[in-house]
Amino acid sequence: MRFHPLDLAGTFRIETEPVRDERGAFARTYCRREFAAQGLCVEWVQCNTSLTLGKGSLRGLHYQAAPHAEAKLIRCTAGAVHDVAVDLRPGSQTFLRWIAVRLDAEALDMFYLPEGVAHGFQVLTEHAELFYQMSASYEPAAARGVRWDDPLFNISWPLPVGTISPRDAGFADFKP
Repeated sequence: MRFHPLDLAGTFRIETEPVRDERGAFARTYCRREFAAQGLCVEWVQCNTSLTLGKGSLRGLHYQAAPHAEAKLIRCTAGAVHDVAVDLRPGSQTFLRWIAVRLDAEALDMFYLPEGVAHGFQVLTEHAELFYQMSASYEPAAARGVRWDDPLFNISWPLPVGTISPRDAGFADFKP
């Protein structure tokens, strides 16, 4: 695996190194030793899968409040997404900034988000499936979100926004 630090403190694009042949491909998606060498989370306590239908559909922006904050390792297993991270950590040098990466099933790359970073994505294909590894269990009382179109962040989404849940559409603007 190759770890590429991104412009948002603590985030990485992780490039797998697939071995390809006529049958397809094989790639490692996690190695405790390699993650530890980068100073990244090595304890994953929960895994989630999301299937999102409809090109332009949007999920997010989600995070969990401390003490249940969670690091996330995200991989697209079907389709493609515009994956966004927003830094909500007041002490961070990239506080209130956002970045986006394209994740797709063909590339096999992953996106690492540290604790305190909100996450959302927009589907670029007719459907997309994401697989998440989480450093903390889901805690409903700690679940939080900020609006996908919050003017404080001014996120550029590549497509007109299609389907979005009432919950996600109803998140308040972020108040630093």
